[in-house]
Amino acid sequence: MSDEVLLVEDVPIGGSSPAGGSVSVWTLNRPEKLNALNLQSHQAIKAQCIRVEADDDVRCVVIRGAPPPEPLEGKRQKPAAFAAGADISEFVGKTSDDVRPFFEDNAWEAIWNLSKPTIAMVDGFALGGGTELALSCDIRIASDRATFGQPEINLGLIPGGGGTQRLCRLVGYGKAMEMVLTGDMVSAQEALAIGLINKMVGRGDLETATMAIAESMAKKSPYTIGVAKRAVRAALDLPFTEGVLMERSEFVALFDTEDKEVGVSAFLERSEAEWVGR
Repeated sequence: MSDEVLLVEDVPIGGSSPAGGSVSVWTLNRPEKLNALNLQSHQAIKAQCIRVEADDDVRCVVIRGAPPPEPLEGKRQKPAAFAAGADISEFVGKTSDDVRPFFEDNAWEAIWNLSKPTIAMVDGFALGGGTELALSCDIRIASDRATFGQPEINLGLIPGGGGTQRLCRLVGYGKAMEMVLTGDMVSAQEALAIGLINKMVGRGDLETATMAIAESMAKKSPYTIGVAKRAVRAALDLPFTEGVLMERSEFVALFDTEDKEVGVSAFLERSEAEWVGR
């Protein structure tokens, strides 16, 4: 197993346009620690966010956890994990002055601020900072053995990576309060029912289902995808009337783009759109 805390593979997507499109797959690679997020994990994720934001070929990002290693003889198999929270050993003896710089410049916000679509592919435990990492993504696809939770209350803490805010907007005030104040875990089945995840599939189908969505988005106009994400995201920050006005402005502006003409012509001609990305 590589010593790198984050493994990165840019998977080419055939049929994307402009040509050369890829899905960047990031694998959290600390399986012996259930892929818990440490300082190095955050630094690696932030570096990759800078890279893909500047790389026009990367059309979508998928984040997943490394599978558990094979157990040594006589040892129990470690469970699957997306990311089982933060590495709590890094919290010992720390004061607010020690941790504030880290939390003011963290991986959760770096992912959240990407202009490109992001998908969390969750298998096994996604707890604490792991749930927050999934919440920082635009879409969450989970296996039927995925488990979510914000157990920080059991450490005398609260979620610090945007969990209280994103969870509340996604599942509602009451359920967010229950999860944060009890620290209880939520099964994949319940996560689907409350809207925490977009889709639940069998563990053997997780990668196929996730990549199918990623590839679908990667084949759209990359320019229009960015506009669409920006417009939907505005719903979280703007009052309704202002949001509708913002959407209208974005919609009208797209009529001046080359990709609008490409898309409309392809539709009328019943052909595949060959996007130009502007």
